[in-house]
This record gives sequence, structure tokens and C-alpha cells, in this order.
Amino acid sequence: MSAATVIVTGASRGIGRAAAIRLARDFAQVAIVARSAESLAETAARIREAGAEALVLSGDLREPEAARRVVARTLERFGRVDALVNVAGAVAPADLFSMSDEEWDDGLALKLHGARRLTIAAWDALKQSRGAVVLTSGATALAPKAAMAAVGTVNAAVNALAKAFSERGVVDGVQVNSVLPGPVLTDRRRAMLVKYAQARGLTMEDGMLRYAAEAGISRLGQPEEVGDLIAFLVSPAARWMTGAAVRMDGGEVGSV
Repeated sequence: MSAATVIVTGASRGIGRAAAIRLARDFAQVAIVARSAESLAETAARIREAGAEALVLSGDLREPEAARRVVARTLERFGRVDALVNVAGAVAPADLFSMSDEEWDDGLALKLHGARRLTIAAWDALKQSRGAVVLTSGATALAPKAAMAAVGTVNAAVNALAKAFSERGVVDGVQVNSVLPGPVLTDRRRAMLVKYAQARGLTMEDGMLRYAAEAGISRLGQPEEVGDLIAFLVSPAARWMTGAAVRMDGGEVGSV
């Protein structure tokens, strides 16, 4: 049998990069996707250091045809798809009353529709391998706020999409789950925290401590921690786990 293959989107940084590197330990072949091939260079190098083969695929998954190209290139190179991890699609925080239609559309275009199209494009290959899919949303799906209206709305939609895919997956032999990270120290979050600390006259370290305290958590999460969760969800150990929305937020969301 050919070596196992996973596709990871948003793999140039943050949770996507951490997931791709972590999954390189379990999969012999990793196709990594982001808008810029150059931005994927470090991820590819780390995957190869882990002993896996990396296929670098540049493309904007907001474009309707991009998903089919990603799957076609992966199958052409590796011949199979065993897992798909959808991470691409950061949504900019903005107030509910100030967002334009264009900003709403952009928030939905990549994280929701890009993941939807890619999952559909990969579905036949995943049926053949009895594979697994993870969609990444966020803990804000469970506690939407006016100041982050699109973030919470898009994340909730991603969870609903994952649940819908999981129902078909029961029939087709494809496992589908979503992960809901809380505040994770990605590059984007770090840049936000710099402004947060400066506005309060704090050092970066003190700013992070205050931010965590205000969020009701002991510390911010690390991308690698979410990567480990994703690796578990696509592993044989989690094969009976499907249709779940798994929260990893340090206790930020107060609901059960």
C-alpha cells in the first residue's frame, strides 16, 4: 500500500504549520497549502526534517477552482488522501455595527467556503482510504461577541458544516470533526498583543498576563498544543469519534 498522505491548509504559520509538522510524524507524505509558496518553505523544511515528504501547493482557496487543483496535484504526486486538515481562514475582528458586506463576505470566503469546497473535492479520495477530516473553527463560536461578530459567526458556521459532513461521513466511511481553539499565541495574536500592551503601558510579558486574566485563563495556548489535538483526531485512536466539536481554550468559554 502507498504511504499515507495528509493535506493541511493554512500551513505557512500558526496552527496550520504546527499541525503539519506534528502530522509529519504520523504520515509519510504531507501536502501543505497556503497562498504563497515562499511562505511555506520553513514548514516544508521542518516536515522533511521529521522524515516525511512535503508537497508545497500555493493557491488561494477563496477561488472556486483552487480546491480541485490542490486535490488533483496531491493525487498526481501521492496517489491517495488519508486525511484533510482545514486550518486556513483567519477572520478579522470587527464590530457588528461597522462591518461592510465586503468584510462579511471575505470572512466567509476562505474559512467556510474554502474548507467546504476542499472537503468536497477530497471526498472521493477520503472514501477510498476511509480517511478523516478536521475543520478548525474557534471557541468564539460558542460565545459570540459584538466586537468580534464575524469571527464568532463564521466559526459557528464551520462547526455546523463539520457536523453536516460527519453525517454523510457515517455512510461513506469518512470521519469528520471540528476543533475550537481559544486564544492561541500565533503571529497574528502576538501582533495584537503588542498593541494591547502598548495601549496600557505594559511590557509584552505583563500584557500577556493581563490579557489571559481578562479572558479567564491561566495562559495563552501554543499552536503545537492544537496541532497535537488535530493529530489525535485523525489518528486510529479516535476513529469512533465523529461529528464532535472539540474545544481547547484553557477554560475561556464558561458554558459546559
